Amino acid sequence: MARALINVPAKAKKGEIIAIKTLISHEMETGYRHDNVGKAIPRDIISLFVCTYNGAEIFRAELFPAIAANPFFTFSTIATESGTITFEWTGDNGFSAAESVTITVE
Repeated sequence: MARALINVPAKAKKGEIIAIKTLISHEMETGYRHDNVGKAIPRDIISLFVCTYNGAEIFRAELFPAIAANPFFTFSTIATESGTITFEWTGDNGFSAAESVTITVE
């Protein structure tokens, strides 16, 4: 199971721009490499990252084999209301991970 690190402020003022940072641990094998006997190492990457704020999508990234292991994203949004920010990663070989954090808007 992948481990995700998420940094979102617990509280914000209404209308404030908040920074969101997330990193997930994943090997991200490109599928272009070969092992020591010449056999191709199968591709195993995270192919999609989606972040929602109270169900509304605020950030999306499609990933390809050139992405680094342990992808790190940083982006911002405007704090409009208290609620849940959800992070979802999907990828090859049935990979799926999701995390959520709560933000209080004053």
